[in-house]
Amino acid sequence: MADETNKLAEKQWYIATTYSGHEQKAAENIKRRIESMNLKDYVFRIVVAEEQVQERDKDGKLKVVKNKETGKEEPKMKIINLYPGYVFVEMIMTDESWFMIRNTPGVTGIAGSSGGGQKPTPVSSREIEAVLKRMGLVDKSMYEGYHVGDNVKIINGTFSGLEGKISEINKETGNVTVQTMFFGRVTPVELEFSEIIRI
Repeated sequence: MADETNKLAEKQWYIATTYSGHEQKAAENIKRRIESMNLKDYVFRIVVAEEQVQERDKDGKLKVVKNKETGKEEPKMKIINLYPGYVFVEMIMTDESWFMIRNTPGVTGIAGSSGGGQKPTPVSSREIEAVLKRMGLVDKSMYEGYHVGDNVKIINGTFSGLEGKISEINKETGNVTVQTMFFGRVTPVELEFSEIIRI
């Protein structure tokens, strides 16, 4: 049990670099190698940070398409990569896991590695939290870093870009209440935990 706790304490996020446009292929190659090299106890999640956005035409107007089944117009969507050339890897950094990632087809390196056998630096929890939340991925462990009174920025949804203070945290529902300035008045806004980051 203590050994398992030590393993979890060492689990961190790293950035594998790849050629722009090849992120998904590199991620699939990493997943296959995790299985073939039996490293699933050391490499946990592989994330390509992508987001679906509505396409625009050359004049900046939002594009729509007709749904073949309903005949109604719908937004024409496309997937964009938020961090071209990067694949986020949650893992325990061992000689074996480091070797596997570095030598995976499509991976050109690991960010934060200065060479000479020096292991790479992990991504800070604050930086990876913003990436994961933007994709709607929330870890329960993220809640521990937030308290009533903390200053936060809203990163998704209707109130995106506004800042405020947390007045309530509901871990059961995954919601938080943030006091923010809206039309010159302090207004409580209920948000999903994935919609805020600390500032």
